[in-house]
Amino acid sequence: MLLLQPPLVSSRFHSLYFITRPHHRFFQPPISAFSATAPCSPSSSSSSSYSSSWNVLDACEEEDEDDEFSVEVRRRYDFSPLLKFLSRFGPVELVLDSEDSESFSPDSLDPVEFELAESYKAVPAPYWHSLLKSLCSSTSSLGLAYAVVSWLRKHNLCFSYELLYSILIHALGRSEKLYEAFLLSQKQTLTPLTYNALIGACARNNDIEKALNLISRMRRDGYQSDFVNYSLVIQALTRSNKIDSALLQRLYREIERDKLELDVQLVNDIIMGFAKSGDPSRALQILGMAQATGLSAKTATLVSIISALANSGRTLEAEALFEELRQSGIKPRTKAYNALLKGYVKTGPLKDAESMVSEMEKRGVSPDEHTYSLLIDAYVNAGRWESARIVLKEMEAGDVQPNSFVFSRLLAGYRDRGEWQKTFQVLKEMKSLGVKPDRQFYNVVIDTFGKFNCLDHAMTTFDRMLSEGIEPDRVTWNTLIDCHCKHGRHIVAEEMFEAMEKRGCLPCATTYNIMINSYGDQERWNDMKRLLGKMKSQGVLPNVVTHTTLVDVYGKSGRFNDAIECLEEMKSVGLKPSSTMYNALINAYAQRGLSEQAVNAFRVMTSDGLKPSLLALNSLINAFGEDRRDAEAFAVLQYMKENGVNPDVVTYTTLMKALIRVDKFQKVPGVYEEMIMSGCKPDRKARSMLRSALRYMKQTLRTS
Repeated sequence: MLLLQPPLVSSRFHSLYFITRPHHRFFQPPISAFSATAPCSPSSSSSSSYSSSWNVLDACEEEDEDDEFSVEVRRRYDFSPLLKFLSRFGPVELVLDSEDSESFSPDSLDPVEFELAESYKAVPAPYWHSLLKSLCSSTSSLGLAYAVVSWLRKHNLCFSYELLYSILIHALGRSEKLYEAFLLSQKQTLTPLTYNALIGACARNNDIEKALNLISRMRRDGYQSDFVNYSLVIQALTRSNKIDSALLQRLYREIERDKLELDVQLVNDIIMGFAKSGDPSRALQILGMAQATGLSAKTATLVSIISALANSGRTLEAEALFEELRQSGIKPRTKAYNALLKGYVKTGPLKDAESMVSEMEKRGVSPDEHTYSLLIDAYVNAGRWESARIVLKEMEAGDVQPNSFVFSRLLAGYRDRGEWQKTFQVLKEMKSLGVKPDRQFYNVVIDTFGKFNCLDHAMTTFDRMLSEGIEPDRVTWNTLIDCHCKHGRHIVAEEMFEAMEKRGCLPCATTYNIMINSYGDQERWNDMKRLLGKMKSQGVLPNVVTHTTLVDVYGKSGRFNDAIECLEEMKSVGLKPSSTMYNALINAYAQRGLSEQAVNAFRVMTSDGLKPSLLALNSLINAFGEDRRDAEAFAVLQYMKENGVNPDVVTYTTLMKALIRVDKFQKVPGVYEEMIMSGCKPDRKARSMLRSALRYMKQTLRTS
């Protein structure tokens, strides 16, 4: 009998569970609550604490009354006296001190504690593990669990203390007590078991950086991380929307280097991670490898790939995977249909979106709020407002209550097409259906009014939002501050910025960038520098947009030395300048006719590895035109043609302006004709340039 192998256990369990999950009969120590003679008499409050701590064990005992554990064994290993003793002064609090130097070998004991220690000498380790896990199942009894571990160490009654501490660390992580878990880990030399418990605690608390650092440290200590750790980390990344394809590729390379055998769960986590990070190609690659080795993907994983493909505009591939899902015998549910519908709304014709919803209904799959909101998006994009409103009626008829998000999508469609007046109609329809606006809806309303200079309406909406007890978020404040700045109401914007801080909403980089631009437009340089200092002191680091804004405002004001200094400072901190930044600088030089400086900025841009944009080249043409260097302006046009940059109407209009500036009116009609031949449709400004040139040529002929 001793040679018989233990039953196989699923390889998915963490190493912590292998050791701590004995056979069911050993899962709970025998308990007869209060039946044994206790070596001390706890107070009533202690008894209450004890009872609440043991509610899980009591439940297990009631379910297991017919277990083959004998009454004799239950009596022999009754833990209630110990728990009463440890709770003798009331509920035990979890108090950890990294400097704790508790003595594990006491010189003397009081008789009661000595008697307890003697009575528990023969208890097997699995019973202590089971007791500890039961106590750890409730946050309220974590202190008592820690007291048990400390007591066991004090009397050397249970070995494998790393397992005991790992159980505690696991429980602390589950209870969002990550700091306490790390303090507790310092009481033991880190082993694979405690490493795993800590990594799991970090992942469950979405502290990805600490989890990744622990995996690296574990490797440096000569231990190999297991697949459960990687699963937990990837799940946390996906859950917190911090998943990044480059990071996931690094983790996957580590898994391959350590030659870890992928199980179904980890494969699905990796595939979903790549899909959520917007990298459907790698998700499909891992899916193919998994299927080749006999591992199957979960339905949710396949749906995430369909969604990623749809978001990337790869609708045909999304369709193929959706069809594969259906042919495998799985009935697609609403989420799968919504994932594909999203692709149709984004790239496909409206009839495809309509047919998808019809197919859902035909196959007995009920559309949900997301389905209807996507269909409303499709109708709004097509300008079919009446159809969008009919969808709202269909929702009501199908017992799907339209929510605030659906109306916000309808309103955003009106806003993007310039029909902001219909905002009031949307509000009326919401009220008639009893739908209460939420923060997101109010943010769209405020943005709509702000874009069309209806600032009084925007502020009225903001006041109503506050009166309904909806606290503004950063999006709300940033939208209000930005729309006031854009319409020249800088004082009000500054007041809003101060109000934002007073209400406890900390400004983000976007907020600071808006205010920096506002101060720059007003040429309040000292205030701008003060704000930059405040931004850094609050731990908000200037980003590429911040530096681009600074270069732009400095350039427009002719403070080119400050603009160049800002550019160099950006490079020194490891940020890569963007094309937008160089465009702003080249344009600033162009506006002042400083063509040489514009050319130098253009050269630096190309040396930084940035491909010249149409905007930068048009600015360069303008710089040469303002400096009366028409030959160089046309040389830029030739450069565009040779490098695959298609000139636009601005290019040709700027060239015509350059010719007029140097009195070469007779060449203007040729440029206008070339513009038409290239497929550019002349605008009002281009036609005005042509008329001016022809008028001057006509006057010249008359006078001659």
